[in-house]
Parts: sequence; structure tokens; C-alpha cells
Amino acid sequence: MAAMISMQKVFLNGKFIDKDSAKISIFDRGFIFGDGIYEVVPVVNSTMVERDGFWDRFQRSLSEISLNLPYSKGEFETILNKLIKINSLKEGGLYIQITRGIAPRDFIFVKGIEPTIMAFAFADSVLENPKSKSGISIISTEDIRWKRRDIKSISLLGQCYAKNQAAIAGADECFMVENGYVTEAGSSSAFIIKDHTLITKPLSNEILPGIRRNKLLSLATQIGLKVQERKFSMSEVYNADECFISAATIILLPVIKADGKAINGGKIGQYSLKLRELYKNSLITEANKIKEIK
Repeated sequence: MAAMISMQKVFLNGKFIDKDSAKISIFDRGFIFGDGIYEVVPVVNSTMVERDGFWDRFQRSLSEISLNLPYSKGEFETILNKLIKINSLKEGGLYIQITRGIAPRDFIFVKGIEPTIMAFAFADSVLENPKSKSGISIISTEDIRWKRRDIKSISLLGQCYAKNQAAIAGADECFMVENGYVTEAGSSSAFIIKDHTLITKPLSNEILPGIRRNKLLSLATQIGLKVQERKFSMSEVYNADECFISAATIILLPVIKADGKAINGGKIGQYSLKLRELYKNSLITEANKIKEIK
């Protein structure tokens, strides 16, 4: 899964500017402490999709670390839509980041300063990701992150460490393991299917509440799958009928190998294919409806 490469125009503190001209202070608390949160919104047919899920989680993360966005929902969506337009973005996503702002180095949440607000657009194949047809491989890694993973924090060193281990091993992604059970993947939600049952870890402070996660649980029941929200181990992953990950701009990618062991004989399962197709079609429908309203 490739790194995000931003398009030419970015939004920074009220202005749309060339990405090479965008600068922040070395005293920004995001730079010094990782004191901030981020979000990623998928774009299909030049339209933001799953906006409500994005906004709810964005607002929740801000609230959890006492940060305020100085824009209403409508004002901020106008900014994001302009970012799509000036970059002529057809398909991909928007990366949004807000930090507490610039202040003398102090560990407390400094009050009375202006937040730093940044967003950029990036192109990506959301609907027809080539990995959705070939499947991906993962390895298991120890989950060494902090205990508030439900906050979409910009402090991602634990994830970087885990995903770098995966890259060294020649894998596409990793499943992080804590106390013998999978928490989530390095930058995505983790799922297995066994005996016609979709299994994923329950929501708590131990995982990020994936926006795709909720939709997939709903779609699963529509195609005859039972749903269990419970812990599962890597042994269950190895012996699963199917396994997959989900995230903002990948929708769903099937996992066909874990720690060198083939899942489902190394073949993509029928439910993974059905779920991705249903999800993809729902995003296309949503984007088309939004464009009609505009």
C-alpha cells in the first residue's frame, strides 16, 4: 500500500497555497509533541463520501484532547470541497490534520493559542485497487501503542514501527497483537470470517472506531453472514475461512497469507469479494446522489 503523495495545492491556516510553500513553526506542538489529531476522507467521482462518519469521529477525537475546530461543519466542508476542485481530484482522498498550535515547549495542554489546520488532497485507486484482486500478505507484530487508540492521534510511531517490520518481512500490512489477541492492523481494521460468521474486535479504547467497520458489519448481515464482535487470535487468523482489512481509501483488501501461512489455500474468499463489491457500489451511489443535490 503506497504512501500518500499530495497534489499541488494544500490548505494551511485559512489559505490555499502551493505545497512547496507550506510551512509551519518548529514550535508547533504537533512537531514537538505530536499533539494533534488527523482524519482521512475518501473521494469518489470528485466527491467526499462517508462524510458523516468522518465528521463524527473527527469531532470526537478533537473533543477527547480538548481541541476546537474554528469552523462549522458546513464551513469546513466548503474548504474541503474547494481543495478537491482546485486540485482537479477525481478519486483518492483528503488528509486533514489539526494540532494545538504554536507555543513554548510545555507538556500541559496550553490554552489561548490558535490551532494549526492543514489539509491536502491525494490521488489513489479507491474503487479498483489492484490488491483487491491479488490479495495481500500480513505478519503479526507486538502492539506497543498507547492506551487511547480510539483517538485518531498524529502520534503514530508505534504504527510506523510495526508497519516497518512488515515491510522488512516483505508483507503488505501487519496485525498487531496484545495479550494474545489481535487488536487491529497497522493502519486499518482487521476481520476474519469463519463458518459463515464475520468476526472483529469490539469497540473500546484499544482500537480506532473504523468508519468502514460499521458499514461492513451491516453489509455482512445482508449477504447472510452472522456477526460476532469479539477478540480473536493469530491462530484463528491462520485457520480462518477468509480474512481482510478495511480503511478509508482501500475499502476492503483480502488477506491471503499471514506469517507465511496461506489462508483459504491462498485464494480470495467469496464473502470478501461480495462485501467489497457491495461497498464499492454504495460509495458510487452516494457520490452520485451528492453530485445530483449540488
